[in-house]
Amino acid sequence: MKVNFKKYTLDFKRPSGTSRGVLRQKETYFIEIVAGSRRGVGECGLFRGLSYDDVPSFDAQLEAVCNALEAGEDTSALCANYPSIQMGVEMALLSFNSPTPFQLCDTAFSSGQQPIHINGLVWMGDVAFMRQQIFDKIDAGFDCIKLKIGALDFAVECQLLKEIRERYSAKEVTLRVDANGAFSPDEALDKLKILSAFDLHSIEQPIAAGQLDALADLCAKTPLPIALDEELIGVLKSAEKIALLDKVKPQYIILKPSLLGGFAASEAWIRLAEERHIKWWVTSALESNIGLNAIAQWTASLQTTTPQGLGTGSLFTNNIGSPLVVKAGVLRYDNSLSWAYHF
Repeated sequence: MKVNFKKYTLDFKRPSGTSRGVLRQKETYFIEIVAGSRRGVGECGLFRGLSYDDVPSFDAQLEAVCNALEAGEDTSALCANYPSIQMGVEMALLSFNSPTPFQLCDTAFSSGQQPIHINGLVWMGDVAFMRQQIFDKIDAGFDCIKLKIGALDFAVECQLLKEIRERYSAKEVTLRVDANGAFSPDEALDKLKILSAFDLHSIEQPIAAGQLDALADLCAKTPLPIALDEELIGVLKSAEKIALLDKVKPQYIILKPSLLGGFAASEAWIRLAEERHIKWWVTSALESNIGLNAIAQWTASLQTTTPQGLGTGSLFTNNIGSPLVVKAGVLRYDNSLSWAYHF
C-alpha cells in the first residue's frame, strides 16, 4: 500500500467577503491511498487563520501520518491535535474501503434518489451585490438563505433583511445570519434584539470565540436562537465538549467536520448536543468537491431534514469535476456525471 499527499489551491470565482476578511484562494490537501487496483482519497481541509491545526508543522505532520498509514501503524496519536488531518485520514480510509473511491456511504443521496436541502449562501460585498445574491438565490428556488453579516454598517444590513421580509414571510423564506464573531459583547444583545424583528432562524457566532462567560450570558438572554461555530474549534476532548455545552447552553451548534476532527468527532458533538436538547446542522468549510462529497454523504446518513450548509462547491473556478449538482435549493448526486479526479 502506498500513501502520499498533495497540496491543491482552490481559486474563488470572485473575492468572497466575511467579517474576517476577503478570501481569494483556499489551500487544501489530498491524502491518496493506492494498493493494486484499489484507490482511496481523503481531503484535509485546512482553513488558514481558522483551523486549530494551522501551524508551521502541518506539512511535516501530514507526511508523518502518511508514512504511518503506509506502514500499517495507528495514526491516532499523530492526528490528535490535527483535526483536518484526522478528517483526511478518516475520509481516505473510508474511500479506500468502499466499492468505489467516491461512494462512501450507502444512502438514497449517494444513489441519486434523495437530494439534501441546503441553504443559499450570501457573501459579503457592497449592498448592491448582496441584494442581487439574495434575490437571485430566492428566484433560483432556495427557501433558506444564509447571510454573512458584520462587515457593512449594521443599519444597512438590517435594511437588507427588512427588504427580504417585506417580500417574503418567514414561512416562505427561512433566514439565517452569520456574524463570524463580529459583535462586541457589550453591543451584541442590543443588536440581537434588533435582528429578532426580522423573524430570523438563528445567528451564528455573534461574538468572537473564547468569551465563554459573555457567550453564556448572551445565550441565556437572547431573543434570537444562537448557533455556535468557531466556538467548537479546538475543543477536542469529550470533557471539554461537555463543559462548553453545559456552560454556554446554545440553541444550536454548527458541525464542520474538517475543523472538528472528522465524522466520529462530529457525531460525538451530535450525541452530546441531543442529550441537552441542542439542535444542530452540518456546514462545509470550503473544501473541494472531494471533501464536500464525503461530508454530504455522511450528512445524508444522519437522516436529518434540516437545511444544511453544503452549497459551496460552485464557488471555485478550478474545483474537482464531480456528480454534485446544486439546483432549486438542494444538493443532488447525479450518477450520470463523472469524477474528474485523477490519482
